[in-house]
Amino acid sequence: MGKTKRQLHLNLFIMNVGHHEAAWRRPDAEPHRITDIRYFERLARIAEEAKFDSLFLADGLAVNKNIRHGGSVGLEPFTLLSALSAVTRHIGLIGTVSTTYNEPFHVARKFASLDHISGGRAGWNIVTSASPFEALNFNRDAHLEHGKRYERAREFLQVAKGLWDSWEDDALVLDKASGIFADDRKVREIQHAGESFKVRGPLNVPTSPQGYPVLVQAGSSEDGKEFAAQHAEAIFTAQQTLEEAQRFYADV
Repeated sequence: MGKTKRQLHLNLFIMNVGHHEAAWRRPDAEPHRITDIRYFERLARIAEEAKFDSLFLADGLAVNKNIRHGGSVGLEPFTLLSALSAVTRHIGLIGTVSTTYNEPFHVARKFASLDHISGGRAGWNIVTSASPFEALNFNRDAHLEHGKRYERAREFLQVAKGLWDSWEDDALVLDKASGIFADDRKVREIQHAGESFKVRGPLNVPTSPQGYPVLVQAGSSEDGKEFAAQHAEAIFTAQQTLEEAQRFYADV
C-alpha cells in the first residue's frame, strides 16, 4: 500500500515586534509600529501570498510587570482582525479571547460579526487567562481557581454555540412585498441558565458564513488538554523536543 498523502498547514503567530521580550531592541525592529495598521497589513499580505492557512493573535488583558524593559501591549484582536480582513481574501483570522473576563453574548456577537466581515475566515483561540494581573482590571482581587476557570470556559462555549445556533440558516426572509423581514419560527431564544451564566438569546446577528468560528485551544495543563480534546479543531502548544510533542499529541 502507498503512503497516505498528508497536508501541512502553516499558521503565522504575530506578536507585535517579536516573541522574545528583547526583540524590540534589534537594529531592524520597528517597535514604534505596534499600533500601526499598515505594519500588520504588510505581515498579513506576506503570509497570504505565501499560502499560509491562518494568522494568529495572542492577547492579554493587563500590562505585565516588566513594562520597563518589554511590554505585553498591542491592539485589541477583534478591531485588528476586522481591519486585516479588508486587505486579505483567503487567510484565516484567529484571535485570542478569554472566557474568564468576557461574557458569552459579547464574544458570540463579535465572532459572528468578524465571520461576516471576513467572508467566513474567523477563528477563536479560547483561553481562560493566565495572568493574575487581569483579575485586577475586572472587579476582582484574584484569579478564579484554575479548575473553576475551565468550568466557566466549558459553560461559556456552550452558551456561545447556543447563540450561534439561535438563527437557522434560512431565517432571513427579506420579502419587501409582504413586509416579512425574518421567519420568527427560525430565530429562537436559548434560555440558558447555568452555574455561571443566564442568557436568554437569541443572538442579534444572523448566521455567519461558517456558523461557528474555527475553535482553537491554547493550554497544556490537564484541564486544558481535556478541554481541547472535547472542543478544539486546532491546538496551539509549544513543546520543546520531538519526544515531548509526541507525548502531548498522544495524550490529547
